[in-house]
Amino acid sequence: MIGLGAFGSTVAVELARMGAYVLGVDLEDRRVAHVAEEIAEAKILDATDEAALREAGLDRYGAVLVAIGESLEASILATLNARLVGCRTVWVKARDKTHHRILSRIGADRVILPEIEMGQHVAQMLHNPLVRDYASLGNGFFAMSLDVPPPLVGRRPGELDLARHHLRMLALMRGTRELDLAGDPELAAEDHLVLLGREDDLRSFGDAL
Repeated sequence: MIGLGAFGSTVAVELARMGAYVLGVDLEDRRVAHVAEEIAEAKILDATDEAALREAGLDRYGAVLVAIGESLEASILATLNARLVGCRTVWVKARDKTHHRILSRIGADRVILPEIEMGQHVAQMLHNPLVRDYASLGNGFFAMSLDVPPPLVGRRPGELDLARHHLRMLALMRGTRELDLAGDPELAAEDHLVLLGREDDLRSFGDAL
């Protein structure tokens, strides 16, 4: 993890919690100290210095995330250096769409725009209060989790005519338990529908509910 601000440190600590071996680096000793007890290694290091990254052994890690938000130049140099030292997978946090374009052209495997992506995420859920969560699967398709609204309680998935809306049900969750769709169980108030489809079709179905 290159850059241990709010975004970088959150990702680093969460990865460590999942069992990953995480090296976190930053120029500020305060940030390094903040996560030192929660990840495998934390170092004060200048990621714009290629030799420093080589010495830290970044090429040994499965993936690198450049999460430098303050300096466009530092973010670009750190991304280039990660490639130069032989990192196999390089993800980068971008500040804006211009930054995104630059990072894509210099070889970042994936560029993340947290503020824009989270803003779109929140807007989707505000637009329809039934939406619990959703995720882009690429090629225009999304998976969306919806609360079962009162009018659907007591009905069965087979009665929803999802094919007419160009949607497919991936799962029916009751709390943390996945119900067997083959049994076409009755929908309950605490259930969540997990649907697959294109954004417009999912939005249209959600609005109709």
